[in-house]
Amino acid sequence: MQRIITPENDYRALDEWIGEHKLFIVCDCSLQFLTGIREHLDLLERRGKNIVRFSDFQPNPLYENVLVGINLFRQEKCDAIMAIGGGSAMDVAKCIRLYCPMPGDGTDGSFLTMEPAPADIPFLAMPTTAGTGSEATRYAVIYYKGKKQSITHNSLIPETVLMDPSCLKTLPIYQKKATMMDALCHAIESYWSVHSTEESRAYSDEAIRQVMRYKDGYLANTEDGNQGMLRAANVAGKAINITQTTAGHAMCYKITSLFGYAHGHAAALCVRKLFPCMVANVDQCIDPRGEEYLKQTLNAIGLALGGKDAEEGGRIFSALYNELELPVPEASEEKIAVLSSSVNPVRLKNHPMKLDDVPALYREILGGKHEG
Repeated sequence: MQRIITPENDYRALDEWIGEHKLFIVCDCSLQFLTGIREHLDLLERRGKNIVRFSDFQPNPLYENVLVGINLFRQEKCDAIMAIGGGSAMDVAKCIRLYCPMPGDGTDGSFLTMEPAPADIPFLAMPTTAGTGSEATRYAVIYYKGKKQSITHNSLIPETVLMDPSCLKTLPIYQKKATMMDALCHAIESYWSVHSTEESRAYSDEAIRQVMRYKDGYLANTEDGNQGMLRAANVAGKAINITQTTAGHAMCYKITSLFGYAHGHAAALCVRKLFPCMVANVDQCIDPRGEEYLKQTLNAIGLALGGKDAEEGGRIFSALYNELELPVPEASEEKIAVLSSSVNPVRLKNHPMKLDDVPALYREILGGKHEG
């Protein structure tokens, strides 16, 4: 069971977690803007606490970045890891924790092929956005020789999460909107996934309701709203940790690079059209639990969003997208072809409906003229 702590009483719970450990902090550039935690860590160092900080990595981090971190962790004889940041910092910290106990230096890529031993290094994560839910999942992504490496292991899940609502105050409003929609899409996609379970659906339902409950306070930057959205993203992460994502995410990745949109923005762009499409074509169900089960699931999503059924839920999601003033890009037929060829077929297999014409879906999702 993952333990959630807060910054109350001058980070007392964090100090208790650190204890006598020699702490290795994996942090991205956002730390400089996080006054509360940055000043507290500085205070601990002034009081004699030996803390090693590591930030020698990039967005879409490399396997080589992880090796540098492992080498520093070993040299400094650290024995606990804290990740502060977004998805990249989380992924690097997760992989350092997973690979550090392995023999050798891993320079030949060997860590990627070895069977990991359960890691006993204490691991705490502090997310600085409310969206990825990475602090709750057994997944990490790094790149080796230009190829994406999807790492999956239970040792990647931090045992402790520090939820500090103050860390969301400095986020640009576009990033706040996009990360919130990422959390919402995680919850919705997990809900309708063919791999959903009773447990994952409970997480999905809770996460959707929390996003809708706290969105106004979160966008207004209230402490209660920020804290609520951090918890919503975490619960959505617990859902996709069981099911993974579906077509919404499979179709959104190339949109981010092709149009320069944030990941959560791209995911919402897809889900806003997938949802009503599924409601209208439920007879195309491929979930082995059947068409009636899928109808009930879509209706449950609609209820969690605040509607009376699936159809109204789709309208609520679309209205939220419009309310956030997130743009819809224009795409030529050439770009539609590029997008269609980029879709991960594994994620499509998680989707509960047949998607035979992906280009046609992209034409629905994107605006513009499609003459080429």
